Amino acid sequence: MLGAAGLLMAMSADAIAVLGRHVGFTLLGAIEVVQASVVLAASAAMVGATLSGAHARVHILIERLGPTWHQRYDRASDAACCLFFLFLAAGSTWVAADLWSGFEVTEILGLPLRWLRVVWVGSCLLIALLFLMRALGKGGNHES
Repeated sequence: MLGAAGLLMAMSADAIAVLGRHVGFTLLGAIEVVQASVVLAASAAMVGATLSGAHARVHILIERLGPTWHQRYDRASDAACCLFFLFLAAGSTWVAADLWSGFEVTEILGLPLRWLRVVWVGSCLLIALLFLMRALGKGGNHES
């Protein structure tokens, strides 16, 4: 629902801005609304892709292995993805902590960016948790 709301908000802001240009009025801050909406939509899409096991994988090597080694490599891949998203969350948290007291806002509408950073960090942590569960064999989505 969060991703759908983000996409709907981005589409609406863009559609009103384009319509406004044709009839003679300007929707100030439409780009800022779209950019904020993309954070919501992308975060939700990445969580959804992780839940459904739809992340891209290269199978050229592991499809030639037996079921036991195939599963081991899948779990190692999931553990590496978990670490990647933990590092991404840690770096994003660091940036958010540095800028938190600066009250960072967009230029025209003054949308606070700190809450978008919180959504992004939360989605990274959730994705890392989902990969960890899969790596430990509790999340499913392994083909063998």
